[in-house]
Amino acid sequence: MNSLKYEAPSSLGDAIALLARASGTSRILAGGTDVIVQMETDLIEPELLVDIKKIPELRRIAVENGAFRVGAAVTGMELTDHQAFCKAWPGVVDGVKLIGSMQIKGRATMGGNLCNASPAADSVPALIAAGAIVRVAGPNGTRDVPVESVPTGRARPRSPRARSSSRSCSRRGLHAPAMPICA
Repeated sequence: MNSLKYEAPSSLGDAIALLARASGTSRILAGGTDVIVQMETDLIEPELLVDIKKIPELRRIAVENGAFRVGAAVTGMELTDHQAFCKAWPGVVDGVKLIGSMQIKGRATMGGNLCNASPAADSVPALIAAGAIVRVAGPNGTRDVPVESVPTGRARPRSPRARSSSRSCSRRGLHAPAMPICA
């Protein structure tokens, strides 16, 4: 395995800067239920792992302009415990409930579920059906994209870098084989 550098920034700007400066393969750690398993089984060997759990805006569920904004590091259990979200989006919550055991839901995130692009990504079909939008942040700012434009095939999240210099789920074109860890 390559030398691994672990960073846990406390702001979105710091996370973006770390990823923008990365010279090798990098991955984002939201819940870790997929990325840690992929690292342990040598499916991926990132040189930089950026843990986003300490970034407050990525740990929130908020109502903005009549819509919900769910941070990329919000766990499945936090989402299923949020009464207003459950009432407004029961189909999405049902998809999240399909993500593994209680222990997995305590770590797994919809952001990671989407960005891993696994065929077993239980929350993704519900997000697509709900017309969910993903806010992608990178060194050139933010943009909103439909959820369905993120995964492009088995374990192949769309790399926004191909269209611009901003970054999202995929880091430097790394497309590891999927490894569903829950049934």
